[in-house]
Amino acid sequence: MVSETFSTILVGAGNMGSAMLFGWLENGIPAKSVTVVDPSPRDDIRERLEAAGVNLVAEAGEAGEVDVLLIAVKPQLMDKVLPGLATLMGENTVAVSVAAGTTISKLETDLGPGSIVRAMPNTPALLKRGITACCPNPKVTNVQMARVQQLLEANGKVEWIREESLIDAVTAVSGSGPAYVFHLAECLAAAGVEQGLPEDVANRLARETIAGAGEMLSRLPEESSKLRENVTSPNGTTAAALSVFMEDEALKRLVSKAVAAARKRSEELS
Repeated sequence: MVSETFSTILVGAGNMGSAMLFGWLENGIPAKSVTVVDPSPRDDIRERLEAAGVNLVAEAGEAGEVDVLLIAVKPQLMDKVLPGLATLMGENTVAVSVAAGTTISKLETDLGPGSIVRAMPNTPALLKRGITACCPNPKVTNVQMARVQQLLEANGKVEWIREESLIDAVTAVSGSGPAYVFHLAECLAAAGVEQGLPEDVANRLARETIAGAGEMLSRLPEESSKLRENVTSPNGTTAAALSVFMEDEALKRLVSKAVAAARKRSEELS
């Protein structure tokens, strides 16, 4: 919940930006402390902003200086949007970017040499179950870090890293990771159909199994390896399946190759 009230400007009220904003409000952050900069939000988002009492403006110049400037526009729009945000950066402002591929150096060039945090959230933030990795530049103070943490925790957990080069690995693991899990659900359902299950039943079994296992990973203290062992009876059905996944570390090597490919692409985009 809210430990401090401070002023925030959110640039971009798309899917991620609006999900973050409504998470803030549900966590008790006062609507009057937030200004949204977006020239053309969706009608449903506009209605929710108006109903909540959040100030909505079309241009950054109408917003003024703030404590936290959170930039949630699509990466391909950053070159167009960033230069116009420099006027919002006051002496005590911290800017947070959640745009993939936009480096701290790029942000400093366009916003000025102030406090900058580069963040990488993931899509479960839409359900307040995300995890965001944050990398601050040296000018970010403890007070500013606490403010950023308070905002981002409204949509899930937060991890801080000090080496920006690790953001590409973060992108490959947690940023892109939900898509890997969704694909596993596809494959598991398809395998169920191959074994004779009706497609709708196979889909429900796969989805709920993965969702339930994810909840166990989140809520139980045991390591993932221990949880795996707990459901694997010697010479049982689970052991038979795992022997295929784990033979010659087949799944481990495949996942490692996939994550490496995602990291390489993230580096190219930066």
